Amino acid sequence: MSLNRKLRMGMVGGGRGAFIGSVHRMAANLDGKIELIAGCFSSDPEKSKLSGADLFLDPTRVYTSYTEMAEKEAALPLGERIDFVSIVARNDLHYKVAKTFLEAGIHVICEKPLAFSLAEGKQLREVVQQSGCVFALTHNYTGYPMVKEARAMVQQGKLGRILKIVAEYPQGYAITALKDQADGAISNWRMDPSVSGVSNCIGDIGTHAENLAHYISGLEIDEIAAELSTFIPGRPLDDDGNMLVRYKGGARGILYASQISNGDENNLNIRIYGTEASIEWHQEQPNELIVKFAEQPRQIWRRGNSYNGPEAVAFTRTPFGHPEGFIEAFANIYVAAAAAISDAILGNPAPIAGYDFPGIDDGITGMAFIEAAVKSSKNNAAWTKLDV
Repeated sequence: MSLNRKLRMGMVGGGRGAFIGSVHRMAANLDGKIELIAGCFSSDPEKSKLSGADLFLDPTRVYTSYTEMAEKEAALPLGERIDFVSIVARNDLHYKVAKTFLEAGIHVICEKPLAFSLAEGKQLREVVQQSGCVFALTHNYTGYPMVKEARAMVQQGKLGRILKIVAEYPQGYAITALKDQADGAISNWRMDPSVSGVSNCIGDIGTHAENLAHYISGLEIDEIAAELSTFIPGRPLDDDGNMLVRYKGGARGILYASQISNGDENNLNIRIYGTEASIEWHQEQPNELIVKFAEQPRQIWRRGNSYNGPEAVAFTRTPFGHPEGFIEAFANIYVAAAAAISDAILGNPAPIAGYDFPGIDDGITGMAFIEAAVKSSKNNAAWTKLDV
């Protein structure tokens, strides 16, 4: 049994001038199965109203606060109210907003990181469990078809036993601040501990490297030794981080994230080394997966071909030779979460294999990773276990 209508989406945050809100709206709309009908787009009521007008929404469904939105939407009949809310507000609001909507019986898709702190994240996990609602976390890089291909290879044992993981996420945009140039609005709140939390760089992009390694390999981090640095004077939070990783089961890893890596744009990449083969994926060339062997020529697997496995095919949108990218990866998270929300509305059982999107447990791991990295760095890179 399938839902015979579009899912009704609300949004908190993502008003005029917000990059990530626009990305989420495009991604949600890509497959024609979701419709944005309501929102509170800013803490500034006037900006929220203007943003709603920009999106041609009914003014009565554009709210001045997220609490008002949750209360009024939950009071509407099931066929009229929003089915889920997309939270694209700042880090310090994720827990409060998600908790409010979950307790109102409304499903949630939330930007990462999960919360302002690990303590908040654990409280939110309890709320999710008690609510029975779907909760998805938009670690969007898990949405790329060739990332799913890589994951399937690991699950099928094609790499053998995993020995080592190297995940890197270098950006260079913040280097301009060393030259007295503006480095963009992205730093305005991410460097504010009262809004961003205990970390900037690791909390913002380091968690993507951590999550990507976990998603593909299936391995869980046991402990890390981290050195976080702040190269730009006057900033209270990190803009660079280097970490050694010990995974449960014996594998070892290196994770590196940086916003002062001069000349790099969005160079997330990962290499996973096994006893039988290795794989390598680069976010800036997302349609290719490199497969390497000790005694064979390396192979380059490309998205959209007949040799792709069903895991990749299910999330492939265009024929080979037509590149897919960032928006489509976000859309694949929305597609998977939408399937779970539709099943919840209809009372359908979840598929045996579950749904392929990051959830609350991924968020908890991310928060534990951030706080362990900060704690380790403050203790001269001492080995520190994750408190999940």
